[in-house]
Amino acid sequence: MKKFLKALLITTVLVATAVSASAQTKIATVDIKKLFNGYYKTKLAQAALDNRKSELGKEIKDMIADLKKVEANYKQLLDQANDQGISADEREKRKQAAADKAKEMANARAAIEQFQRQADAQLADQSTRMSSNVLTEIQKAVADKAKAGGYNVVLNVNNIESVVYASPDCDITPGVLAQLNAGAPIDVTAPATTGAPLNISTNMP
Repeated sequence: MKKFLKALLITTVLVATAVSASAQTKIATVDIKKLFNGYYKTKLAQAALDNRKSELGKEIKDMIADLKKVEANYKQLLDQANDQGISADEREKRKQAAADKAKEMANARAAIEQFQRQADAQLADQSTRMSSNVLTEIQKAVADKAKAGGYNVVLNVNNIESVVYASPDCDITPGVLAQLNAGAPIDVTAPATTGAPLNISTNMP
């Protein structure tokens, strides 16, 4: 895939330079990673992801608390089943009740494991979707800024295989970032560093 993108990029540059002798080719650079991290919607998406992670974590914590109660009941029933101070009949009842609790414990543990798997998958899917939406908006903003500036080609400086050198004069990142954050709410804060970060691939054409 990287080889294909590199070849496509080289082809694009060659075509752009050969379009016309009278047409000046303008090439700009942009830092996709910087745009992604600096875009206020990334911060909002990260906050939403962290909130969902916190909600799911609380549900798991409650399930574990319930499991501990079942385990305590099981231990109590097991002790009673071995208590020689009560009748054999009663010990047998406690033994059966303990066996039922053991099944309940096994089911509770399985439910927690399944919930954890589903929670992880849900968070990963949410992260991917949010990241994709943010990157789509960023790409559109880059395209709009490039068209407004008369640039024919925009290179992503994060793709070090394609960009060997780029003059700061060609960098449209600050302008694009200002455009993206023009409508940002005043109270948007940086995303929490403890949460699962949004996924981003900066190896883009």
